[in-house]
Amino acid sequence: MIEKNARYYLKKILLFVLTFVSTTLAGSEWVTNKIIFYSPDYSWADFTAGFSYSIPFLFILGVHEFGHYFTAKYYKVEVTLPNFLPGWLGFLGMPSFGTFGALIRIVGPIRSRKQYFDIGIAGPLAGFVVALGVLWYGFSTLPPQEYIYEIHPEYEQYGADYADYVYNDPEQQSFAMGNTILFWLFEEYLADPERLPDHREIIHYPLLLAGFLSLFFTALNLLPIGQLDGGHIIYGIFGTKKHKRIATVLFLLLAYTAGLGLITIQTPLESMIWMSILYVGFLFICFRGLKLSQTNTLLLAVSVFALQYLTSLVVTDLSGFGGYFLFIFLLGRVIGVEHPRAANNTPLSLGRKILGWIALLIFVISFSPNPFVIS
Repeated sequence: MIEKNARYYLKKILLFVLTFVSTTLAGSEWVTNKIIFYSPDYSWADFTAGFSYSIPFLFILGVHEFGHYFTAKYYKVEVTLPNFLPGWLGFLGMPSFGTFGALIRIVGPIRSRKQYFDIGIAGPLAGFVVALGVLWYGFSTLPPQEYIYEIHPEYEQYGADYADYVYNDPEQQSFAMGNTILFWLFEEYLADPERLPDHREIIHYPLLLAGFLSLFFTALNLLPIGQLDGGHIIYGIFGTKKHKRIATVLFLLLAYTAGLGLITIQTPLESMIWMSILYVGFLFICFRGLKLSQTNTLLLAVSVFALQYLTSLVVTDLSGFGGYFLFIFLLGRVIGVEHPRAANNTPLSLGRKILGWIALLIFVISFSPNPFVIS
């Protein structure tokens, strides 16, 4: 049982308030190009400009987590209120997204495949519907191109073709949002082409940024691995044995995708040797979560590395997202790749199975192999 005293509720409220402040500060930095401790002219108006990012983003995260919470309560499963996690880096002079997300902790036992499925799917479905609305509104109400000149006055001299000039400096680092199928559909069929920003500038469009990050978190949660939301869904649809097979394949594919372009033929020989040893060692540690023999685990780690290296020979400019390595480690060593068996193993109804396939489709259209591109 969770002891829900005044201290418990105060902690949840405090975490939310801190996350609201941190995401507002982060949104303010992206919209105004000012960081509170490093900009002498930073004002209250600059801070409140961040509301256009923090409010929709936290609303989506909140709807996601409370989707889990209320479904668990419906089944009388003991569960905590959401913990919002602040993650602002402005005090270091670095821009950030203001949060590491939010989570709930299920304490009571889940007794059936249906309960696992319903609790797992409720969050991402609810959050996705809200994210869809935010993105729809954001893409349909894009500001005129002059908006970007307020943030980057130096772009104005190039006019509508600024992207052909301002990103060509090889010494200038750029940060861009990746792409997803859903984002592409909005850009292609809803947005005004004359107002559509370059992906390097989406960070300055708070509704698009909030929507993109929501898709990123939704896709992570819907990965059909372990006890993630997607893991609960495929366990509900397929049961224990098929879940293990599907989760193992997806886990290895995630590792393969993350490491693309990490070590290539352009890497100096001495660096390549040491990097390869360390990288294969890291994969070996993560892959131990698959509960294979040490020999098979090592063989699998070497095979994934070799496949990544061969891929880099064929497609030289292909690169993965290193941020997924943290998730691979957590899945392999902390969360687990397998799913526990429920006491009641009754298969799902056809309606729930269809809903599960819809959720997996949401994963496909929301997932990006390289969500944040630094070049």
